[in-house]
Amino acid sequence: QLQASGGGLVQAGGSLRLSCAASGLTISSYGMAWFRQAPGEEREFVAALSRSGLGTRYAESVKGRFTVSGDSAKNTVYLQMNSLKPEDTAVYYCAADSRMRLVLSNAPGHYDYWGQGTQVTVSS
Repeated sequence: QLQASGGGLVQAGGSLRLSCAASGLTISSYGMAWFRQAPGEEREFVAALSRSGLGTRYAESVKGRFTVSGDSAKNTVYLQMNSLKPEDTAVYYCAADSRMRLVLSNAPGHYDYWGQGTQVTVSS
């Protein structure tokens, strides 16, 4: 089970940190990722973290602003979001990929487990 939290309302230029607490699975055994979905839009890849915690992948739209990280002791994955823009407004989901891949996946269909989502709203 994945439990996402940390969303909220923030002004443009502000920061938020999302957390994804895992239970029943160990994040070091999964590729972990964050996706987001705005109203009327498809689910969009945001960032991914490798099993080792050393490899990352980001969508072009968030590179340099967002940072994905993990804490194995807490079995939790984080998404630090800085310099937020109104277009970052969406429901953010964390997900876990059980398969070993050469490259971290950005495809929602590759992820087996999903959290319930947390709303992020950025006002202009």
